[in-house]
Amino acid sequence: MGNYETQQEQKRVYAGFWIRFVASLLDSIIVGIPIAIIMIIIMISVFGAAVGFDVLLDPAYMENEMTDEQALLFIGAYLLSILVSFILTVLYYAGMHASKWQGTVGKKLLGLIVTDIKGQRISFWRAFGRYLAMAFLSSIFMIGYIIAAFTEKKQSLHDLIAGTVVLKK
Repeated sequence: MGNYETQQEQKRVYAGFWIRFVASLLDSIIVGIPIAIIMIIIMISVFGAAVGFDVLLDPAYMENEMTDEQALLFIGAYLLSILVSFILTVLYYAGMHASKWQGTVGKKLLGLIVTDIKGQRISFWRAFGRYLAMAFLSSIFMIGYIIAAFTEKKQSLHDLIAGTVVLKK
């Protein structure tokens, strides 16, 4: 049994920093465009078309023309946008990593999959924890991503925390 596991380990090709970076860039576009559209829709639905664009495009409008009631509406719409953005992003990343694809669209396009240390598909909750670690820890000075260059299995900080690896298929 131990010999078989060693052979399986040798067959694994771990994905390096740059291919993962490109996958992340693709995913940012895939997720970012719909979220930006949703945020604009939320602002326009709260303020109306004319005022909605003024709020989004003219910082002076907030200082000079916005009433206290509009400011509270703006804060509420902004917080709603953040909540919707967070939920959609979590569903995309955690859902896709836990799916039969074992990766996001960006990873799929580049032939990458996310697995646990044993090479098995990860659960939604592990993928959720991995996403949270990625969003909140790995992004700090990009140190969490740079770590991948120095680990044996090319694991970023969020991979180490979640017990995952990214493999080339």
